Amino acid sequence: MTKNHLPYGSTTAEPYGVIVTPEDAGWAYSGLRTLELDGEYVFETGEEEMLVLPLSGSCAVSCDGETFELTGRTDVFSRVTDFAYVPRDATVRVRGSGRFALPSARCGSRLSPRYGPAEDVPVELRGAGVASRQVNNFCTPEAFPYADKLISCEVLTPGGCWSSYPPHKHDEERPGECRLEEIYYFEVAGEGGMAYQRVYGTEDRPIDVLAEVRTGDVVTIPHGWHGPSMATPGYDLYYLNVMAGPSPERQWLICDDPAHAWIRQTWEDQDVDSRLPLTSAAERR
Repeated sequence: MTKNHLPYGSTTAEPYGVIVTPEDAGWAYSGLRTLELDGEYVFETGEEEMLVLPLSGSCAVSCDGETFELTGRTDVFSRVTDFAYVPRDATVRVRGSGRFALPSARCGSRLSPRYGPAEDVPVELRGAGVASRQVNNFCTPEAFPYADKLISCEVLTPGGCWSSYPPHKHDEERPGECRLEEIYYFEVAGEGGMAYQRVYGTEDRPIDVLAEVRTGDVVTIPHGWHGPSMATPGYDLYYLNVMAGPSPERQWLICDDPAHAWIRQTWEDQDVDSRLPLTSAAERR
């Protein structure tokens, strides 16, 4: 374990199985909680906008006089899910059963609560060959323009493939790149499944993480190159990305590590892994 690798159970407070606040991470914007619920829970968003994203199970989310019924899913490997956006300075009531991710971002504007249908989530297949992965862009700026700071997506990687590759970063404000703090939350399919996450920095801004990750683990990325995320053979990998930063414009601009950017050119002559997509808007049986 390093200060940037938080194994499941190392950061928890009832009813949250995982809780990472900006203060916990040592930065200013991005946060994540996972809510383990069988019944009802009421919370205040404070100065953070949030999502309610079913990891397993279903729920009803009430905020500002509106109620959104989330169909949810059996687990993160079964389907793309619907979700709810709730603004800062709000009282939120969640009623249901299951586990729910609450990605969050400290922000300045109070917007309106919204429902995000699963059918509207853009599903993108990236890479090729052993670098194939699926990205569910449910709360990226282009797919969901109704947030102030928060950016979030899901990545599913078939066993034996590498994602978040080539390594990239987003820690400088410059043309083609923006500053975003990032949280990776992991789940691995199969009993005893594991995966690996790499993060590395520069001489001026060092960071060094090579973590064995399992279901419920978190890796925080304040800066530096991150990738690959490595799914071990036989175990599909899921991770939830949560990002936010100081840029006045909500955007997701990355820079590849120049030493490895050439990898993208090799995809032109390869097929995407035939196991993708792993999920769709319909329940996988």
